[in-house]
Amino acid sequence: MADITMPQLGETVTEGTITRWFKKVGDQVAEDEPLFEVSTDKVDSEVPAASAGYLKEILVEEGETVDVGARLAVIDDAPPSANGKAAPEKPESEEPEPAAAPEAEPEAEDATQEDEIREVVPEPEPQMDPDPDPAPAPRPRAEPAAPAAGGRRVLSPLVRRLLAENDLDVDDIQGTGIEGRVTRNDVMAHLDKGGSRAGAPKPAAARPTAPAPPAAVTPKARAGADEVIPFTNIRKRTAEHMVRSQATSAHVLIAMEVDFDAVDRVRLAQKTAFKAEEGFSLTYLPFVSRAVVDAIRDFPHVNASVGDNELIVHRAVHLGIAVDINFEGLIVPVVHDADGKRMRSIAREIADLAGRARSKKLNADEISGSTFTITNPGGYGTFFTAAVINQPQVAILSTDGVKKRPVVVELPDGSDAIAIHPVGTLALSFDHRAFDGAYASAFLARCRDILETRDWSQEL
Repeated sequence: MADITMPQLGETVTEGTITRWFKKVGDQVAEDEPLFEVSTDKVDSEVPAASAGYLKEILVEEGETVDVGARLAVIDDAPPSANGKAAPEKPESEEPEPAAAPEAEPEAEDATQEDEIREVVPEPEPQMDPDPDPAPAPRPRAEPAAPAAGGRRVLSPLVRRLLAENDLDVDDIQGTGIEGRVTRNDVMAHLDKGGSRAGAPKPAAARPTAPAPPAAVTPKARAGADEVIPFTNIRKRTAEHMVRSQATSAHVLIAMEVDFDAVDRVRLAQKTAFKAEEGFSLTYLPFVSRAVVDAIRDFPHVNASVGDNELIVHRAVHLGIAVDINFEGLIVPVVHDADGKRMRSIAREIADLAGRARSKKLNADEISGSTFTITNPGGYGTFFTAAVINQPQVAILSTDGVKKRPVVVELPDGSDAIAIHPVGTLALSFDHRAFDGAYASAFLARCRDILETRDWSQEL
């Protein structure tokens, strides 16, 4: 007999919502067969069974949110006939209800996932009870619609939070997710089109009857010219991770200018053909990523983590790429074993992972295990960025904006001349506990030299 628990889907994720069970109590389960789907603020992921057997009991129903590590179900080695009947197993947790109710509910759930929203949407409201206006408002809208939809619909924690914060009725939003599920992008698109939003007006009206305490729980409230916006879960987890990193590592920043002329000659010559073949644009990021991977061979200590008075050097390079999620937070998908891949392959994986990160289509393996991270704010024209180290790593590289600038170049006859070249900055934040500035500087210089001198046409 084995317990199924809520997995850790990302370093800063602490809870998840069960959005679908692929098996019913009594069904046979094969090892590594998809068992359930879980949704967090960062990813929607199918989770496979860790062992084979028969699903004896489901402890957390679809639509429920639980902490990482919580027991979700039980898998037994013996078939249902050896354990007694499987059907009574599930109603054990439903003893207060009449005998007929447990049988009717699974049928409704199997008929359509749209049943799930009717019980899931009201969950945020109990937290809003102190506010006399926002709390009652969503309930009359959500509950009467339940008979028409025939049941409940499943929402991720992030979507439920957005619905509550913006005082939205889920029935007004067209879902584009799996089986019509409403996703974060659906909610934001609804708001962009002028969908109703609680925002300032409703909390402002409530303030005369609800002074200080309601202001702390009201999603958006105004006090004079200030707007109070409580942190979302992803914002809270990101904040905790960053503060912990600053408290853990002795951060030092080193920055170097890089002449991207050798890169740009190849990139501009190949960009049309590359996009036609691959379906996405060729940016500077894959070039920098390949340079970093190659430089790590000469300076392996930057691809490490700090243990108990020891440096743990990782032999494989699992390259994390920080991706912004529509200004709501960051996620770091991972190009695993990047040291064994050529630049075109790295470019493909970065584009694929970034796209699926923004649509929450990554699985747990794709956001875990990174050993070195690159953050890429350069698209906004940044000069250089002092990034915070992604724990438990010891370094993170920022690739900042590339702009044309006058530079001094040496001519074949040994004389100097002024030329216009694309120039950008690489900024390395590193943990001074792991190594010193000389080592970090040498690593960064190696990255620069690879970018400036390699024949990049061979990579494409």
